[in-house]
Amino acid sequence: MGGPRGAGWVAAGLLLGAGACYCIYRLTRGRRRGDRELGMRPSKSAGETSGILEEGTSKGQLCERSARPQRGGTWESQWSKTSQPGNGNKDLTDGSYDDVLNAAQLQKLLYLLESTEDPVIIERALITLGNNAAFSVNQAIIRELGGIPIVGNKINHSNQSIKEKALNALNNLSVNVENQIKIKIYINQVCEDVFSGPLNSAVQLAGLRLLTNMTVTNDHQHMLHSYITDLFQVLLTGNGNTKVQVLKLLLNLSENPAMTEGLLHAQVDSSFLSLYDSHVAKEILLRVLTLFQNINNCLKIEGRLAVQPTFTEGSLFFLLHGEECAQKIKALVDHHDAEVKEKVLTIIPKI
Repeated sequence: MGGPRGAGWVAAGLLLGAGACYCIYRLTRGRRRGDRELGMRPSKSAGETSGILEEGTSKGQLCERSARPQRGGTWESQWSKTSQPGNGNKDLTDGSYDDVLNAAQLQKLLYLLESTEDPVIIERALITLGNNAAFSVNQAIIRELGGIPIVGNKINHSNQSIKEKALNALNNLSVNVENQIKIKIYINQVCEDVFSGPLNSAVQLAGLRLLTNMTVTNDHQHMLHSYITDLFQVLLTGNGNTKVQVLKLLLNLSENPAMTEGLLHAQVDSSFLSLYDSHVAKEILLRVLTLFQNINNCLKIEGRLAVQPTFTEGSLFFLLHGEECAQKIKALVDHHDAEVKEKVLTIIPKI
């Protein structure tokens, strides 16, 4: 049935599948042998992957501190803990944190990622690439090998797990400022996915982490201008992890005076002020206090406070500069946490 042509297609399919398996075998075998020969072990110095595990995640998020050209800040990095027992996120290697693929092995990995349509292989290849992109030396190599568009194309994939892993890989690649020039073309699509997809989903969090990295410097912040109101909507409706991630992004924007007007024009529900209540989790409360502080500081730069544009009722400006917000912040002076109290005492004289 199907004749010679049908048999040919079956043979071609088998050959392609065998080729993918062989590529995986060569990649993993070459990595182990090559690393032993070359002694490839990252130093994990400040220029590589010095970081701390974030709370509330099972996927080993690493917050890296790296050089920030325009102002101090924290990069967001995602690392799949492939060596953790029972973790379904597997890469194409032995899962060791101590080894890193070389340029030739990365090129094979990119070829595999570009040529296969097997969702299992795609996902594992993205995890492997993302793990290796956590090292600064590989961030440049992957860019030079043309890897950013290969990864970027996968955020269009219908498989949500593949989309997430592609966003994670782009996220690690975006820690390199030169890579951001190539990654910025995906910002609008990432925003659409973040704000139209399921709330609190893995894809939404991965997209928010990428947007956070892309706004560490001021270069691409303007691309989020039309999404600021959406950010506040996700902030108010998301769970704790989502709230923290949105606030990290908003804090990046709030440090840039050029974004202040856009932030203050955003239409924000009055429930936003409930984030300034004493029972709110410290990691959220400190960030909303810093958001107020940053915006207030930017308004006063070069007399901006005296030349305010007209803000409509229901805007963030009316919420932050209303009597209710001032009272809530002053009430926090008796907060049980010393860090919160210190932040409040810094803000009160400027209210």
